Amino acid sequence: MSVPLTLLGLLERGPSHGYDLKRDYDRYFGLGKPLRYSQVYATLSRLPGTGRRSPAGRAGGRPERRRYVITEEGVADVDRWLAEPVPAEPDLQSELFAKVVLALMLDRPADGYLDAQRAAHLQRMRELTELKRQGDPLSVLLADHALYRLEADLRWIDHTAARLDLLSRAVRGDREPGCRDDHRGA
Repeated sequence: MSVPLTLLGLLERGPSHGYDLKRDYDRYFGLGKPLRYSQVYATLSRLPGTGRRSPAGRAGGRPERRRYVITEEGVADVDRWLAEPVPAEPDLQSELFAKVVLALMLDRPADGYLDAQRAAHLQRMRELTELKRQGDPLSVLLADHALYRLEADLRWIDHTAARLDLLSRAVRGDREPGCRDDHRGA
C-alpha cells in the first residue's frame, strides 16, 4: 500500500488539512491499521520536494493548520499509480511454505504447525465475517478480499497436510528419518 500516493489521491478530491486526510485514510483504507498523525504529517512534509504539496491557506488564522492541495505533477503521479496493476501476490517467498518445509527437513511435526495455522486462519475468518455483518459496503468489500485470500491458504493447508509423507520424503531426499547431516564443518 502506497501511503503517499493514497494521500495524494485523497487530495485530488479537494484541498484538505492533514487531520482530514488522516480521518479519510483511516475510514477508507486504515481498517485495523490506522495511520498515526505523525506518519501523515511526515509523508506530507516529504511531498514538497517532488512538487506534490503546497499550502492553500490557513484555517482560522492558525499557522499550524495548513491546507494541502495536489499539483498537476501529483495528479499525474496518481494517474500513473492507478493505471499500474498491483503486483500479483503472493510471491514465492511465503513464510507459511518455509515453515512447513523447514519443519519437514528438521523432522519436526509439520502437521501440528498446519493445524495451528488452520486454527489461526479460521479465527481470523470469524472476525472478518463478523465485520461483514456489522460493516458498510466498503468494509464488506475489504473483508471479502481478506476472506478469499484466507480461503486459498486453507485450501493449501489442507492439500499440504494430505501430502506430508510424500513431501517429507522429498525434502529429506529419502534419507533415514532422524538422520541429520552436519554441514557445520569439522
